[in-house]
Amino acid sequence: MKLKTTAQSGSLESCDLIVVVDPVKSGVGRKIELESMVLNEYGDSIKKDIIEVLDKHKIEDVHLKINDRGALTPTIKARAESAILKSWKGEN
Repeated sequence: MKLKTTAQSGSLESCDLIVVVDPVKSGVGRKIELESMVLNEYGDSIKKDIIEVLDKHKIEDVHLKINDRGALTPTIKARAESAILKSWKGEN
């Protein structure tokens, strides 16, 4: 899947997160910036959830900025998926 534009999904409400997707040049790879209230406890799990969504869509070159406010796995995956699809369609 080829990402076209910067897109975001989510909010800064409690138990939610914002995922911002920035397309990058081919060959740059994946860069994930994660800010979270529970980074020490769940940072690896959040990154794993995000990587699963990227793998599902075969996205290798992307810059993701994530600001988590205690979201659960289904919310994390849904927000990532939504931001990716918005970027792919060229929506903001």
